[in-house]
Amino acid sequence: MKLCIIVPCYNEEEVLLWTVDRLRLLASRLLKETDTHATLLLVDDGSRDNTWELIEQCCGKFDNVAGVKLSHNKGHQNALWAGLEQCVEHFDASVSIDADLQDDENAILDMARQAQGGADIVYGVRKKRDTDTLFKRFSAQSFYRLMRLADPEIIYNHADFRWMSQRAMRALLAYPERNLFLRGVVRQLGFREGYVFYDRKPRTAGESKYPLKKMLQFSIDGITSFSVAPLRWITYIGLAMTLVSIAMIVFALVEHSQGKTIEGWTSMLVSLWFIGGVITTGVGITGVYIGKIYTEVKRRPRYFVEEKRNI
Repeated sequence: MKLCIIVPCYNEEEVLLWTVDRLRLLASRLLKETDTHATLLLVDDGSRDNTWELIEQCCGKFDNVAGVKLSHNKGHQNALWAGLEQCVEHFDASVSIDADLQDDENAILDMARQAQGGADIVYGVRKKRDTDTLFKRFSAQSFYRLMRLADPEIIYNHADFRWMSQRAMRALLAYPERNLFLRGVVRQLGFREGYVFYDRKPRTAGESKYPLKKMLQFSIDGITSFSVAPLRWITYIGLAMTLVSIAMIVFALVEHSQGKTIEGWTSMLVSLWFIGGVITTGVGITGVYIGKIYTEVKRRPRYFVEEKRNI
């Protein structure tokens, strides 16, 4: 079996050489223990440091290391997509893993064994979040709970560490949309699945590429890219407000028929502000979906490849 290990890289010069050494050791174990021939595909997502120079150095030194340089930073999901498009016709399977190797690369051995048993997609799932800060743990758990409200099939504590067979890759690449949320789309492919549970390691060097702002943006993009649940939520809230309004009208008519004066501007102002806030939020969510439709209709290319090495 020929396996492509796809590694998206963005400003990873501090950790890249260490990562390549670790993954090449893993490739030797894969060949010995599972008869799997592994190649590393390093996808430079428009890095601003010396990441590409280090990738070129590794490609010149090792035959089982390949590199692709995107002309501009297009984001983690598009870098993964670029890797899949580059390898789908040349390899029997792929594994995507982040360059910091916080995901345990040794779990790929178990993925290979499950794939040999017939699984087309094998998900890497974290056992626990003990290594995360309190804020990161809270925000991640909140993200997955929110995502499950939008789509119950979302796998809790799974990111983009997964094995995919060639036919699963081809099925995924048949999706034409530009607004990508791969961990949601992959679950819709419907092929035979497997799971590998692992402990996430602390970051060896460099810094996280997902600060709070990016995490929030990714959450919004994730929900609105593959689910219309927020639009349904707006509908339900609108129906609930309509029922409350009818009840208030009945109450006001009853009070008026009994000759009572309805006092208090406070309740009226609170009601107006509440209704105004709900309407504004609804318009905002609808606007996000319209913006995504606008992006899809333009059909702009996802990325451009500037350079390639060994592929």
